Amino acid sequence: MNREESGFTARLARCVLAALFVLGTGHALAKDTVKIAFIGPLTGGVSSTGLGGRNSAQLAVDQHNADPSRKYRVELVKLDDECKPNVGVQVVTRAATDRSIIGAVAHYCSAVAIVTVDTFHRFGLPMVVWGAVLPEITYGNNHKEIHRVNGTMINEGKLAAEYVHKSGFKRVAVIYDTTDYGKGQSVHFTEFLKQYPDVTVTGSYGVDVTQQDFSAELTAAGSGKPDVIWFGGLTPQGVAIRAQMQRIGISTPFIGVSGILNEGFIAGVGPKVAEGVVSFHNGAPIDKYARGKEFLAAYRAAGFKEEPDAYGPFAYSAAQLLMDAIEKVGPNRAKVRDTLNATRNYDSLVGIINFDDHRQNITNAHQYVVQDGKWVYWPDSKYAKEAK
Repeated sequence: MNREESGFTARLARCVLAALFVLGTGHALAKDTVKIAFIGPLTGGVSSTGLGGRNSAQLAVDQHNADPSRKYRVELVKLDDECKPNVGVQVVTRAATDRSIIGAVAHYCSAVAIVTVDTFHRFGLPMVVWGAVLPEITYGNNHKEIHRVNGTMINEGKLAAEYVHKSGFKRVAVIYDTTDYGKGQSVHFTEFLKQYPDVTVTGSYGVDVTQQDFSAELTAAGSGKPDVIWFGGLTPQGVAIRAQMQRIGISTPFIGVSGILNEGFIAGVGPKVAEGVVSFHNGAPIDKYARGKEFLAAYRAAGFKEEPDAYGPFAYSAAQLLMDAIEKVGPNRAKVRDTLNATRNYDSLVGIINFDDHRQNITNAHQYVVQDGKWVYWPDSKYAKEAK
């Protein structure tokens, strides 16, 4: 048994002992309660990812509370940012002004996260990003309160460009939403494409996040005879664009950023239309992590209705990281912030977490494809075998 497996087994054993203690005595020793916040899109077009993140953070909290060796009982305050910047600022302000909340696991949507970093900083509330990928969230400031366990769109853009090149695609049409998220994804993807002189961007089209009809952009993109269409945006628009491609007869392969890597995308367009769509994400498949199968078993045993989705493991790891910092220094925001800043070699579900000088974890991107109605890890897919 390796170190990771033995550590996880020890934690499970402590949870079992806690349960036996409660059953045997009828009560547990009273502990001080500490609050942490989970912030993400719990309603709206990307709620499937938000709910998976919320559930995963709750699982981490439940396991923490079941451990008799823990000093504090943790309460998870769940806040819906709706993937809307103005709402995000409101809920972060609400959390930050509640002094009983010591830290936050916050944000899937980059457009929300980038506008809330100053609020976290102003009120001294430490946070750990669990899903938002815009690099500027960490690298665009030096706010000591801001940390991130997942990677950035830089990793995604690089891998997407490599895929385009290796697949032999010579002509690429680019469609992106005009939020900071979509524009950032477009910038990094097209910048990495410049490494391949034989690849040409036939057209670049920015679309508004409220837009529903993409026939003009798709017609213009199709006229450039691209070999592939790349999309930088979130699920609602990704669904609409892919469905409208089908409707107007554009059979060009479709690839997208991690914003479409969820069950909602497949459900939205249907398995048949989603088949073969490729996406890029900074996390490995859950069952590829050393403790992934144990996490999935615990998640299912907890009875959550929604899947953890691609970013659930990051929300789980962010919650554990935050709670361990509180255990170490107590419910003091400044001390928790400083402890998180110094994170090195932290053993988590998503691997070893090391923060750089901007409190950004260093990760690698991975490739996925829709196969038979599910997102499948590219190396395990029939498409990878056919490409050889």
